[in-house]
Amino acid sequence: MSAHRRPQLPGAQRLTRALVLTAAATTALGLTVGGPAQAAPRTPAEPTSRNDVKVRVDQLYEEAEQASERYNAAQEHQKQLQSEASALQSQVATGQDELNRMRQDLAAVAGAQYRSGGMDPGVQLMLNSDPDGYLARVRALDQATQRQNDSLRQLLDRQRRLDQRRAEASAKLAELDGVRQSLAENKDQVRQRLASAQQLLNGLGPAERARLAAEDARAAEKRATRGTDRLDLGDQPPASDRAAVALAAAVSKIGSPYVFGSTGPRTFDCSGLMYWSWRQAGVTLPRTSQAQASAGRRISLAEARPGDLVIFYRDMHHVGMYAGGGVVVHAPYPGARVRYESVNAMPVTGVVRV
Repeated sequence: MSAHRRPQLPGAQRLTRALVLTAAATTALGLTVGGPAQAAPRTPAEPTSRNDVKVRVDQLYEEAEQASERYNAAQEHQKQLQSEASALQSQVATGQDELNRMRQDLAAVAGAQYRSGGMDPGVQLMLNSDPDGYLARVRALDQATQRQNDSLRQLLDRQRRLDQRRAEASAKLAELDGVRQSLAENKDQVRQRLASAQQLLNGLGPAERARLAAEDARAAEKRATRGTDRLDLGDQPPASDRAAVALAAAVSKIGSPYVFGSTGPRTFDCSGLMYWSWRQAGVTLPRTSQAQASAGRRISLAEARPGDLVIFYRDMHHVGMYAGGGVVVHAPYPGARVRYESVNAMPVTGVVRV
């Protein structure tokens, strides 16, 4: 870290207060999950101490966050499929209207040919009072017949393409049903993990829950400040002007609650905080941490500058924003609030410069 220290970011001055809020929030465990929680799954072994409870609760929160990112991905897939299915259905409707008009035109031509075709053409020529006019009409009829044949080929081609669009629309709708089922399953998984964590915490009693939350807040503060009395973010400039705006936006949300599936402006999940912060800089990131891992140029952790995205864990289910000095700002997990944390608090998979 540089020996020179640049002025603290606005959120740094609120670090201690935010961590106290984190402790209070975790104690209350205000978990907004969009409906009543389902019955919690049985835990493998009943925790016997506060430390055992913390280990199990941390595991449940991580599983909940993994399910939350799968839920976010399924939501994005659902939106894309709905758009594609709607476009295909619109094409089918338009194509059917065109097909109906072509059939009506062909039917009119065929009817006219039938009405005039009852007599042999040679006899018609002999009996006609205007042979030259008749021959002109025959030539015109031949041309009309050729146009009719062309129209018939177009009709058959249009029918084939329309059938193909119908099949594509049906496939999209079937895929959409599968995604909706996946959404429901992932949402249930989040609720079950959170309900299990709540059940474990409730078993401790209010005083023990408060002590556990306070310990977590102190540990986070120690990791971010390295045990000193202040947060040192170093003196590196942001990666770009937009990165500076995104970082300032993220820092302004320190103390905001983690709520799965949320992109702000008052509550966030981990990727939702990155999505909202970069939107303030005029950049639309992908919605999930896995997709955000491919939202820019990969660099090493040693090259990280303020505003870069830091992707955590092998399955890339967590993301934070580099704030400088080996510190990230992130939405940690359900029940916690947006805060600073040491980049080394979690295994780093990659760093992305947007």
